[in-house]
Amino acid sequence: MDASEFRKRGKEMVDYMADYLEQIESRQVYPDVEPGYLRPLIPDSAPEEGEAFEEVIKDVERVIMPGVTHWHSPYFFAYFPTANSYPALLADMLCGAIGCIGFSWASSPACTELETVMLDWLGKMIGLPEEFLAGSKGEGGGVIEGTASEATLMALLAARTKVTRRILAENPELTEAEIISRLVAYTSEQAHSSVERAGLISGVKMKKIPADDKFKARGEALKKVLEEDKAQGLIPVFFCATLGTTASCSFDNLVELGPICNKENMWLHVDAAYAGSAFICPEFRYLMKGIEFADSFNFNPHKWLLVNFDCSTFWVKKRADIIGAFKMDPVYLQYEQQESGLVTDYRHWQIPLGRRFRSLKLWFVFRMYGVKGLQEYIRKHVQLAHEFLDYVKQDERFEICAKVILGLVCFRLKGSNELNKALLQKINSEKKIHIVPCCLEDRFVLRFAVCARTVESSHIAFAWKHIEELATELLRTNGSQQ
Repeated sequence: MDASEFRKRGKEMVDYMADYLEQIESRQVYPDVEPGYLRPLIPDSAPEEGEAFEEVIKDVERVIMPGVTHWHSPYFFAYFPTANSYPALLADMLCGAIGCIGFSWASSPACTELETVMLDWLGKMIGLPEEFLAGSKGEGGGVIEGTASEATLMALLAARTKVTRRILAENPELTEAEIISRLVAYTSEQAHSSVERAGLISGVKMKKIPADDKFKARGEALKKVLEEDKAQGLIPVFFCATLGTTASCSFDNLVELGPICNKENMWLHVDAAYAGSAFICPEFRYLMKGIEFADSFNFNPHKWLLVNFDCSTFWVKKRADIIGAFKMDPVYLQYEQQESGLVTDYRHWQIPLGRRFRSLKLWFVFRMYGVKGLQEYIRKHVQLAHEFLDYVKQDERFEICAKVILGLVCFRLKGSNELNKALLQKINSEKKIHIVPCCLEDRFVLRFAVCARTVESSHIAFAWKHIEELATELLRTNGSQQ
């Protein structure tokens, strides 16, 4: 394919993408395929000779689309949103064309510097304390990671290194292995599984503290576990608090947890993967009260801020803590401007060496939507979630299982877990809408998350009517069987 054909095919692809997104409502939200469906549809090995673009694009509908779960369908209410917008897609296309691998300032100065400025813009937009911003002289700063899972792991590894070095300096007779074997990190039982996974990867014990009846991590629960562990000679090193848990969108109490972590010299990382986008609205910033106690903070614009995957924003108060833990500087990565003191090398802030020009997506979206446009988008989703909440409240057969604050509603039929599992199975087997469950205490709960950029009140009403009808059918069948 030469430049001339690329121009032609590129325009055709943009048309195909626009048609897909405009007409996505007409596609079944969840696919009708079984595991292994794809292999029989394509040859066993790659073609010896190149094929025409027309043949490839024709097979997108034949091979790919039948197996796609349409996350951007207005009938997709599962998990949490995955962001999408035309400005972000255009920026991603430009990112692919530029194709730089921005591991250092010298490898592409614009890639590095735009990212630093965009993270400052975004930090100001959500009301982060100034200590988290780079500015021109700040000690903090932000970076774009691939996912919140990576951000949590980076924070834990930085905490591990910082504490280990401090203890080694104070106790030179100890070995690094002896110290690491005594380190312990903590999180809530409601935290995402990626936090526990970070413990597995880092080699640091990860303990879960119990949440209260509102599914929040509280100070007293952490204090109790800390006292027990310190009495056994363990060294507390890290706590991951969650603002907007996956199961119920609950918010850990940073005002209680923060001072404890600071007193114990524990790194406090705040994971706000979903809820963080809402903090661009002043009325939701009370949910991050206590953020001043944190050492690091992360959320995913690729969930709810119209910036498509991958774009997970991660800030630290002291960037030296991250850089000091991961800095490797072989001669082939060195360059003259390093000594100026004005450059950032993001390879020291992440797991991989290479990185894409992801800040272009932020730049395009922030400029084309503006803060007000993004605020309107968040507020609309919250309003739609409360419309669904009102429907549920009007049906006495159902109950609400957690406080509804943002765009997630946790609900269930009054009755057994088996009854609710049966309802979920009916909903998803019909494939008119798609939702997923969670467990809160010992209850099997249905989650309804407002996800798509294009979702409207009519889609919420359709979803509720469908759920209500299936519940009626299920209860009638159950009643006749008893």
